[in-house]
Amino acid sequence: MPLPPYDAVLCDIDGVVRHWPAADALEEAHGLPLGALATAAFAPGRLLPAITGRITDAQWRAAVAADLTDTYGSHERACAAVTAWSDLLPVVDEEVVALLRQAREVAAVALVSNATTRLECDLERQGLADLADTVVNTARIGVAKPDPQVYRIAAGQLGAAADRCLFIDDTAANVVAAREAGMTALHYRRFEDLRRALAPLFGGSSSEKRAS
Repeated sequence: MPLPPYDAVLCDIDGVVRHWPAADALEEAHGLPLGALATAAFAPGRLLPAITGRITDAQWRAAVAADLTDTYGSHERACAAVTAWSDLLPVVDEEVVALLRQAREVAAVALVSNATTRLECDLERQGLADLADTVVNTARIGVAKPDPQVYRIAAGQLGAAADRCLFIDDTAANVVAAREAGMTALHYRRFEDLRRALAPLFGGSSSEKRAS
């Protein structure tokens, strides 16, 4: 019986396993312009400390509220908006979850996410805590994708060589970095991409090893 093509599957979370709803209605309800929350929360200087563990998730959200207050002038409104935004839950793609559970019967699976210190709690409350053999949360390791260390750490936690790993991410820069680290990598855009990439694990065929 031939060996499976991969010993390990490394999968991003947001944009692949789950998808966050738009905050448009929330922003409108709190008197903020569309995109205000994303602009404040995901500015590199604001986000990077949170996803590399230099500040906690709570500190990050408090800083987002402070930024909104500075920009729009109402601390009460900013805090209410951030609280409501923090209560949003992403939509889990159950087809992706089922496919990863199937892959785990053949290969080790890791979830690899640029995330804050809240990630593990979020996975638990959405029933995803047991989806993978390990969760590589960048807030816990001090570096974020596409830093090469993330890929080495993830492969190491699964005991897999880089060239025996399939990495999946919806962000092109992270995919490029995985390939540079010696992994086969899939730039995820739709479920069919993942199904095709994982087919060789289940005895099927894939039209290209290094999917684009």
